[in-house]
Amino acid sequence: MDWDDLRIFLGVARGESLSGAGRLLRIDPATVGRRVARLEAALGTRLFVKGPQGYALTEAGARLVPDAERAEAAALAAMGRLAGAGAGGGLSGQIRLGAPDGCANYLLPQVLTRIVAANPGLEVQLVALPRLFNLSKREADMAIGVSRPETGRLTVQKLTDYHLSLAASRDWLARHPVRVAEDLQRQSFVGYIPDLIFDKELDYLAEIGAPPVSYSSNSVSVQLNFLRQGAGLGVVHDFALPSAPELLRVLPEQIRLRRSFWLIRHAEDTRVARLTGFAEALIRECRAEMQRLEALAQRSVLTDSPP
Repeated sequence: MDWDDLRIFLGVARGESLSGAGRLLRIDPATVGRRVARLEAALGTRLFVKGPQGYALTEAGARLVPDAERAEAAALAAMGRLAGAGAGGGLSGQIRLGAPDGCANYLLPQVLTRIVAANPGLEVQLVALPRLFNLSKREADMAIGVSRPETGRLTVQKLTDYHLSLAASRDWLARHPVRVAEDLQRQSFVGYIPDLIFDKELDYLAEIGAPPVSYSSNSVSVQLNFLRQGAGLGVVHDFALPSAPELLRVLPEQIRLRRSFWLIRHAEDTRVARLTGFAEALIRECRAEMQRLEALAQRSVLTDSPP
């Protein structure tokens, strides 16, 4: 059994179909099917059962997954060492990072630009989605989450803390002054589509006792643009406020939420020096950038208050 056979096996286990594995591995699905059949014949056992939902692991296939993942981690570590040796000690190769869209839009572009500028051999793919990432299916090399996962063979590090505030546009506040918390019940709100809130940490409006939303989206960027257009009040990441000078914080002494971003990785990838080096740089740069952006947001409130 060689690593390439195990790579194909893991692709089917994660993609749950020959076509899904083909997309992950960039291999024709028919070739994937032939390779799986060859591996099963060599092992003398079935690894998958084909059903209406796709390819499901048999008991033997499930037992093989941890061994295949250890082989994968060893291969990635070896490639990382070779890539590092060929890049003068800097980070190199391709890394795919998954992140919530608010983090991906307003924090990570400047952070990743600095990291890549310091490591010219590095290519970073940033996947911004308003949902959880499935690392077990290798949707990304690592992901940023808004809550700490409690299950799975993962390593988790705190990336950075951050704050959120109630905000609205200057024009909207001129027409709908908010001076005390009781005023909030009579106002229109912007927030998440309730049944698409994928993590309890995102249920900000319930935490502050706001009325039902009038405008909603599963995207942080869309919510921010609703607020910029004067749709109403909404909870906004403080680190996004410097990108939206039309917005002002509302009742900042009474309403300010605190959350954390978590960096989530495959447990086996801690042995891959390239990924560990990238994770260390990501944590360091995110914390510095968060401090800078939140300081800018704080200064804007102190120098420009709503009517």
